[in-house]
Amino acid sequence: MSGIPAIFSHFVTNLPAFHQVLVFLCIKSVSVPHVQPEERFLVGRIGPKKYRIYRVIVRYGYRDVQKDDVEFEKDLVSSIAEFIRCADSNQNSFMDGASHSCEGLSFISKGLPLEEEEGEFDGSDSTGSSAHKEINPNTTAPKPKRVRFALPKDTKIDREVRGELQELMEAREAGMSFITGRSHMKAKSGSGLIKQIVINFGYEFLRRNSRGPAFAVNLPHVSTVEVGMICLV
Repeated sequence: MSGIPAIFSHFVTNLPAFHQVLVFLCIKSVSVPHVQPEERFLVGRIGPKKYRIYRVIVRYGYRDVQKDDVEFEKDLVSSIAEFIRCADSNQNSFMDGASHSCEGLSFISKGLPLEEEEGEFDGSDSTGSSAHKEINPNTTAPKPKRVRFALPKDTKIDREVRGELQELMEAREAGMSFITGRSHMKAKSGSGLIKQIVINFGYEFLRRNSRGPAFAVNLPHVSTVEVGMICLV
C-alpha cells in the first residue's frame, strides 16, 4: 500500500523494460461486508508527472462480488483518468465532489466514462480504399471505432492534462499487462541443518497453507506475468 515493491526493482534489474504507464496496484480486503463504490478506488501519483507512475488501492469487502477482468480494467483506467482530471482542476482540491483526498491518495467515487466514436480516414488511405473497392465493390469495410474519455463540456482541461489522458488511453489500447510478484525464502548456503529444514521446508509449508492468494481479483490470465524473487536468509 506504500513504497515501491521490491519485486519491481528485481524485475527492472533483470528485464530492463519500462512501461509507458505504470500502475502499482494493491488489492485490499477490509473487514466489512461491503465497500461502497465511491470508496473502492484510491488513486495517487508516484514521482513527477512525466514518469506516468500511479498507485491504486482497490478495496473489497468480504461479501463483495468482484467484476470480471474486462470491467475491472475499464474501472481501473477510468479511475486513474478521473484522478488526472481532478488533480489538475484545483491542485488536489476537488471541486466537483467526484473525489476527496486521504493520506496522499484520493477516493475516486466515479471514474471518467469512456465513449466510442467513429474513426475517420485521412487522405493517405484514399488510394488503398479505392483499390479495395475495385476488387470487392460489394464489400464495405467497417469504420474503425476510437475510444476516448468523455470529458465534461463545461470543464476547461489544460493541454498537459489532455496529453496525459491521451497517453493513458494509448497505453490501454496498446494492451495492459499485469505483473504479480511472488517471493520465495531459502536458507543461505552453509547454514545449519536445522535452519535449512525450518526455512526450506517448514516455512514453505506454512506459506502455502496459511496465506491467502497472491491477488484477490479476476485478472486475465493471457496478460498476467508472475515474477519470482528468491530471498536468502
